[in-house]
Amino acid sequence: MNARCLIVDDEPLAQRVVEKYIEQMPMLTLAGKCSCAIDAVPYLNGGGVDLVFLDINMPTLTGVDFLRSLRNPPLVIITTAYPEYAIEGFELDVVDYLLKPIPFERFFKAVNKALDRLRLGAAPVALAAMPVPEPLSATENAVLAVKADKRIYKIPHSTILFIEGLGDYVTIHTVKGKITSHDTMKRLEAELCRPDFLRIHKSYIIAAGRVEYIEGNAVKVGEELIPIGKSYRDEVLPLLEG
Repeated sequence: MNARCLIVDDEPLAQRVVEKYIEQMPMLTLAGKCSCAIDAVPYLNGGGVDLVFLDINMPTLTGVDFLRSLRNPPLVIITTAYPEYAIEGFELDVVDYLLKPIPFERFFKAVNKALDRLRLGAAPVALAAMPVPEPLSATENAVLAVKADKRIYKIPHSTILFIEGLGDYVTIHTVKGKITSHDTMKRLEAELCRPDFLRIHKSYIIAAGRVEYIEGNAVKVGEELIPIGKSYRDEVLPLLEG
């Protein structure tokens, strides 16, 4: 797969860094560079962009406001020097949030996460379907406590669909919506009991009872097709299939 990328950043140095990183990854092609969000519109309207590296603090129109204005946005990786915008960015379903100066290792991980989404989005979703199981009874009365927006939320285990790791943040997707918290996948994995909850990818923990079907290296949970990481596949597939 080759992903067409657009850089939207008003800092020439930041543009050059991302452009250099793109050149080092053969699965990426640079479609263009813009110094302001408004200049990106023709690229997106033309449908020739799969992934946008988007700065937030730009003149005229911020990256967040620009992203909110898009009806059908491509995948977005935020690149910024301002960590305070992280939660707002994740609420807009960005792929990842990279803080400047961006190490190549973090850039590489974010791009691979985006490519996983692109591959799943392009794959057919019509192979052997499994019946939708009821949420597991062991989780009925249990709750997961997380801090967000200066509050402590108590999320019933029975309402959780999956948890997504996003840099230094996690997003808990539930039947009622989602909550983003400054937390770690390691802590949540330790707190959520197996086999009700399974870590199937470095970036995903799923509620096993919410899996609709398994297709290749992915599972359908709610509206999402979630990848199974290579290092998790041999361990979790027997649990899901059984």
